[in-house]
Amino acid sequence: MPLTLPVQLQKMMELGRKNPEKLWDGVARELHWFQPYRKVFEREKYPFFRWFVGGTTNLSYNCLDRQVEKGRGDKPALIWESAETGESRVFTYRQLLEEVRRFASVLRAMGVRKGDRVTLYMPMVPEAAIGIFACLRIGAIYSPVFAGFGYHALAERISDADPKVVLTADLGYRRGSPIHLKEIVDRALEFPNRVEKVVVLRRGKEGVPLKEGRDLYWEEALRMGGREDTEVVPMEANDPALILYTSGTTAKPKGALHTHGGYQVYVYAMGRWVYGLEEKDVWFCLSDIGWIVGSSYVLFGPLLVGATTLMYEGTPDYPSPEILWKLVEKHRVTKMWVSPTLIRTLMKYGEEPPSKYDLSSIKFVASAGEPLNPPAWDWLQNKVLKGRAPVVDHMWQTETGGPIVGNPYGISLLPIKPGSAALPLPGVEGEVVDEKGNPVPPGVEGIFVVKKPFPGLIQTLWRAEGRYVEEYWNRIPPYYYTGDAAKKDEDGYLWFIARTDEVIKISGHRIGAIEVESALLSHPAVAEAAVVGMPDPVRKEVACAFVVLKGGFSPSEELREEIREKVRSLLGPLVVFGGFFFVNRLPKTRSGKIMRRLLRALLSDQPLGDYSTIEDPAVVEEIKELLKRG
Repeated sequence: MPLTLPVQLQKMMELGRKNPEKLWDGVARELHWFQPYRKVFEREKYPFFRWFVGGTTNLSYNCLDRQVEKGRGDKPALIWESAETGESRVFTYRQLLEEVRRFASVLRAMGVRKGDRVTLYMPMVPEAAIGIFACLRIGAIYSPVFAGFGYHALAERISDADPKVVLTADLGYRRGSPIHLKEIVDRALEFPNRVEKVVVLRRGKEGVPLKEGRDLYWEEALRMGGREDTEVVPMEANDPALILYTSGTTAKPKGALHTHGGYQVYVYAMGRWVYGLEEKDVWFCLSDIGWIVGSSYVLFGPLLVGATTLMYEGTPDYPSPEILWKLVEKHRVTKMWVSPTLIRTLMKYGEEPPSKYDLSSIKFVASAGEPLNPPAWDWLQNKVLKGRAPVVDHMWQTETGGPIVGNPYGISLLPIKPGSAALPLPGVEGEVVDEKGNPVPPGVEGIFVVKKPFPGLIQTLWRAEGRYVEEYWNRIPPYYYTGDAAKKDEDGYLWFIARTDEVIKISGHRIGAIEVESALLSHPAVAEAAVVGMPDPVRKEVACAFVVLKGGFSPSEELREEIREKVRSLLGPLVVFGGFFFVNRLPKTRSGKIMRRLLRALLSDQPLGDYSTIEDPAVVEEIKELLKRG
């Protein structure tokens, strides 16, 4: 029997299809506008568009000043916990606003004005949040760069954004080891640039070299502010707020440009609709400000509703696999955002670490970044949380600013289908189509597209308008091209298979890497798995698996065949393995994503390209040696 949507959700879905401007106008009115917009949506020459035309607002103001004005000044806004240093700090809304005003005066004293760029290359510390809100307050555009990138990747992003100021720290930490961030900044700035000032947050005991006239410590910078005006700058809704670079495989990174108006409205709406964010929540989003999730839902989403956000510096299993559960109990966390990789990382340690802590405060967990494999979902939903709170998968991209497919917990929770991201959300007209743009029937693989713009969708790429048109709007015109392969079922639920370049085609049969990885993970010996395609003279392409075993299991030919047989029993004989390797660990980015592109390059002996985001470069050599041995 087809799914019947709850009445409220059905109304919102219908409004989103028939009158999206009315839907988004209703949301936008819940935020503060210094000057009302005269038009909700305006189409320009295809594919360009604008939202909330003529209205002025400010993302920083709505997150901080407005919350203080509403009487939330003494409520905790941001709790910072560092598993790396053991430090903990709490900022109320009033305290955070005061720090932001102070740093806004610093930026003004340095000559930063509306439209100027500021690059942040910082660890997950409160000063990163303060720097971001200060930029937004005075109309500057901030550009966060993940502090796991190497100097060349940072130099590329600085060259493109052309910032006046760089914010960094002397040190970051990774699993207890220092990362010398200022040294990386110095190397990046050996390339041509127009950076005038570098502000360095001092964390270590020893000083770092400072270039005279350019570099200064954070505390010294604070003394510069003095009497500079710190009042908020009203921003037209379509003025840029941030540039966030997304990596291509070989091409120059793309600068996704988000605005003060549409992006803010969308982050707020999806925070409410998908995550059910409320003022009373203690929200724990496990991401980094170098990624879109960090900006959207470590900072903006929770603060726009007046909630408390928990900002975390560290990895999920250092100094022990208990650390996250310990913080949940300590702060009575109500809702969480985690990646599938994080869940699988903790799965390796079993149920004992979480069982030591009181997790009864958790009401909801969201997961995104890549499809959540059913075995990982089952572990968290049933073995850790004992079915008390829903664990829901959902899907979005850097370019969308917030979720576009999900289970709308904040409106009405739908039945959970493990492995599915659920439905396109209200106001997002999504469809699975073939390469000509024709809708495909349920159960047939196609490409997920969005038929119309929505407020969170980027309006252009920074200094790359032509690339924006070609990569997003001219692939399957007139639709927005996500690059994700998917199927939908009879209920309209979406099942994301892989990025379109991560689909394996064996003897003409297409299967997604995620599907095969999920089958591998269903075997009790498998802790983690990565699957990529490899060339084959007969079938053109076959699958190659890299498998990490759980503790207590040892590699053997018998176990290899047993796992292969498990996959065949689940997916059928079409899954042919040309390679099957037991490895100690997988190549992952520092944000936890498996680097399948790197595995493909290693298998085919192709150039590896830029892999500066890798957690541990030694993994590459380990896998090279393994492949040599066959």
